[in-house]
Amino acid sequence: QVQLVESGGGLVQAGGSLRLSCAASGRTFSNYAMGWFRQAPGKDREFVAAITRRGGSTYYEDSVKGRFTIFRDNAKNTVYLQMNSLKPEDTAVYHCAAKSGNYYDTLANEYDYWGQGTQVTVSS
Repeated sequence: QVQLVESGGGLVQAGGSLRLSCAASGRTFSNYAMGWFRQAPGKDREFVAAITRRGGSTYYEDSVKGRFTIFRDNAKNTVYLQMNSLKPEDTAVYHCAAKSGNYYDTLANEYDYWGQGTQVTVSS
């Protein structure tokens, strides 16, 4: 089992920044690729960003490329999502997820463990 706890969400004005953190406990964190997903009210959960287990490769959804950065610190068992130039359409609950093995995926059902989520609200 892997337990994931997100933090860092909040209310921010458009153009602002937030850094989300996802702290993992349980099994060896570096055995898992990690992803961030988000879900806005009335919408399906969507992929945001992912990173391989050692951090050597990352992948982003098109709408966040150049604005968001995913990175991890395996010594701290934590993955981060730095979000800059935030837009109102980024408003959602953000979840981190862990996938066994090195390779990430954009499909939510490929991930084994999920955090409870943290709310991000961007005002215009």
